[in-house]
Amino acid sequence: MAMLWKFMRVAKYSKTTALSSKVKVKGISTHSRHSSSKSVPSDFGASVPCSNTVELLGKSYPQDDYTNVTEKILSKVGKNLHNRKHHPLWLIKEQVKEHFYKHYLGRRGTPLFSVYDGLSPVVTVQQNFDSLLIPQNHASRRKEDNYYLNRDHMLRAHTSAHQWDLIHSGLDAFLAVGDVYRRDTIDSTHYPVFHQMEGVRLFSCHELFSSIKDGEGLQLFEQGHRTAHKQECHTMEAVRLVEFNLKQVLTKLMTHIFGDGLQVRWVDCYFPFTHPSFEMEINFQGEWMEVLGCGVMEQQLVNSAGAQDKIGWAFGLGLERLAMILYDIPDIRLFWSEDERFLKQFIGPHIWQKVKFQPLSRYPPLINDISFWLPSETYSQNDFYDLVRTIGGDLIEKVVLLDEFSHPKTKKVSHCYRIIYRHPERTLTQDEVHRIHQAIEESAVRELGVEGRF
Repeated sequence: MAMLWKFMRVAKYSKTTALSSKVKVKGISTHSRHSSSKSVPSDFGASVPCSNTVELLGKSYPQDDYTNVTEKILSKVGKNLHNRKHHPLWLIKEQVKEHFYKHYLGRRGTPLFSVYDGLSPVVTVQQNFDSLLIPQNHASRRKEDNYYLNRDHMLRAHTSAHQWDLIHSGLDAFLAVGDVYRRDTIDSTHYPVFHQMEGVRLFSCHELFSSIKDGEGLQLFEQGHRTAHKQECHTMEAVRLVEFNLKQVLTKLMTHIFGDGLQVRWVDCYFPFTHPSFEMEINFQGEWMEVLGCGVMEQQLVNSAGAQDKIGWAFGLGLERLAMILYDIPDIRLFWSEDERFLKQFIGPHIWQKVKFQPLSRYPPLINDISFWLPSETYSQNDFYDLVRTIGGDLIEKVVLLDEFSHPKTKKVSHCYRIIYRHPERTLTQDEVHRIHQAIEESAVRELGVEGRF
């Protein structure tokens, strides 16, 4: 169950940042609409090609006013790091799979949970939002937080986009794993592409109450009222048992991954398609860290998928979050590294081999600031972050809003950002950073309509 719903940004999107052409993916050609300044190499331009479609994974998607996916993001589609053998994300995925296969068996002794790790990251808006009961006016749908191919198709923002389809196909217990895409801030723990694992379990009345003494008279459903602790259609007994099972399953999983003695605590939270819902935090090396979100599934979702006689739970966890904690990986960009010094550290005889990441080297950062006046109502911080990522790629370690100034007379607003450049595998030169930074300045003026204070 994804954690997209924390994002409540409401800034208006700037149409000029949308991709407006055919993008090179899987060998498809690309043409640049915007030419860079003579002083800036074209490699650093926020290039946007010139036809009316996006070609992706063998399909063509017509563009419209919602299209905002960038060439840089599309280049990540199909990498499937979670399926790359010996990659740290693959190791985490395989550890979770093995745990579920070993500890949760069906009546015939076969694994209860099926695993789907090859589902397409291109989904419909209906799959990503409507099927999960996300309201039309919910902030999580905004272009500031998502990558849209057009009004009807997008890169999934969470693996929850597959919940309805898998339940509708008749599945009662499954894990869905894949890459997800969100426009976000830039720092060592955030990246516009990351990987999630979704877990869902449904129970019939017999499955839930069979182990309860005198449980024959207990029911899953009633005509009641929604409270902070249950949905209106659920009995309190059913909710308590589902909640207990969910927390027990996830506590065992985290203990299995991180070892005995792990401290776990649960925090009440809110997701539109689970109620009640919780976040799990673990105490790792003296620090409490959120590792997943979970809850009792909304019965309306379960019913609409064709499982009207069952009640269930769902959870969502981030593979990068777990791998960074378990292997002590300090920077999320490293998961995309092709450096053998990084990748070889995770090759071992079995998936449970203990690994502590050894830094390749701590190359020095180069820091540059950028200031500009904002346009009236067409500016979004996530548009700027996306532009910086598009031009600077993984050379950008962090972007911080240093200062926000409002002119007392003109009422114009100025932002000053600090951009920290650091290559994870080598030392950057002042000259190459200067050229990238200049390209960011010029593209911000051209693409976002800001007034430079360079």
